[in-house]
Amino acid sequence: MTSSLHFQHYIDGQFVEGRGSLIDVINPATEQSLGGVLDAGSELTAAAIGAARAAQDAWAAQPANARAQYLRRIAAGIREAAPRIAQIIAQEQGKVLALAQMEVGLAAEYLDYYAEWGRRIEGEIISSDRPGENMFLFRRPLGVVAGILPWNFPFFMIVRKVAPALLTGNTIVIKPSEETPFCAYEFARLVEQAELPPGVFNLVIGAGNTVGQQLVTSPDVDMISFTGSSAAGSAIMAGAAQNITKVSLELGGKAPSIILADANLDIAVAALRWAKTMNSGQACNCSERIYVQRQVYEEFCERLQTDFGTIRMGDPMADNVDMGSLINRAAVDRLSAQVTDARSKGAEILTGGKGYDAGAGCFFEPTVLTNVNADMEVLKREIFGPMLMVEPVDDLDQAIALANESEYGLTSSIFTNDLNSAMGAVSRLKFGETYVNRESFEAIQGFHAGVRRSGIGGADGKHGLYEYTHTQVAYIQS
Repeated sequence: MTSSLHFQHYIDGQFVEGRGSLIDVINPATEQSLGGVLDAGSELTAAAIGAARAAQDAWAAQPANARAQYLRRIAAGIREAAPRIAQIIAQEQGKVLALAQMEVGLAAEYLDYYAEWGRRIEGEIISSDRPGENMFLFRRPLGVVAGILPWNFPFFMIVRKVAPALLTGNTIVIKPSEETPFCAYEFARLVEQAELPPGVFNLVIGAGNTVGQQLVTSPDVDMISFTGSSAAGSAIMAGAAQNITKVSLELGGKAPSIILADANLDIAVAALRWAKTMNSGQACNCSERIYVQRQVYEEFCERLQTDFGTIRMGDPMADNVDMGSLINRAAVDRLSAQVTDARSKGAEILTGGKGYDAGAGCFFEPTVLTNVNADMEVLKREIFGPMLMVEPVDDLDQAIALANESEYGLTSSIFTNDLNSAMGAVSRLKFGETYVNRESFEAIQGFHAGVRRSGIGGADGKHGLYEYTHTQVAYIQS
């Protein structure tokens, strides 16, 4: 077990103690305290924003490839410190150690990927209507970015915002979730070791309605990159409107999966098992609503019930465990209430449906519900846990219609061996991502973005990089 967990804020190249209220950080698998963290308070938050503002011009003046070298240094530091960081993530977030290790490795890979863009940021030459005039489109940094993070992938989400922001010449202030501060502190230590210029990266923690609100409403912040719930995203948009600050919001999901009669059911069941065991289903892109063609509905449900019955749940640090805990006791209570509501309205539990008693860890059984309907909370709200709802459908048209009946629009998937069905679904599903015959998990070179209440803007790849820039067009008359 990892010991001596510690947190300090990181501002202008210096570690400083907090000055606000005490935040108690809980290991959700044991419900025991991992230690206390002092809130940054308004003074330190203002100092972090000021440090980022003061450092930005000099940072932007460096060539992009020079900035990229710092990303590579941090990536190298992550790989060296990976065992300790993974243990910390497993303790404070409750995911199994193997997934925490994968998260750390992906973070290093993500930094290296964006470092490669140091020589690839491009503008445009635009044809002019005027004789002797040249038009050039440049991509410029926005300035100071505030990155407000969730707890579900707490280490990877740091680099998902830091890498494109820093490479394009911005400076950044990161606010991690109060649930998972310790891995963010470890990242700040690696930033210091990489000798990143003071003020380019800053780290503060505190409540969303204090530190978060200060970041969102500051006139010295030029972009807010937020990952979290749709409700919080709406509040951030409202706060950012005061200064017309740019927002990039990755919000909730209610991912549908369509299983057609010609699908390989082994592949489909394996993908859904992964969706619900991976981080205990606490990911916005994980499948929640399953629409199965009637010809294979009973067989599919039997296979799913059998497979989910083999999922091993327990201590995230153990080698023989498939699924860890939820993030906190409130999450267990929320899922329990959703199951109770669904059962009262006619749903049947195919498997699972219960959480552990308080004090035994924040665990909830992998759960499959059938006979669900639109009056149930499980079909209205994002579940964010290890639970699926399965419905029979007559054909692809009905499945697509039901899939699109959602206020969310992040990810979707279809399982079929018919190319026409697959491509037809891709063109008709109203989601930012559609996966065919595979698990719902994005690639770093893609573009992870949703529509409707799932967000504005996106992350990853070339398009995620350019989120952190604005354009400047120069008209040069000779």
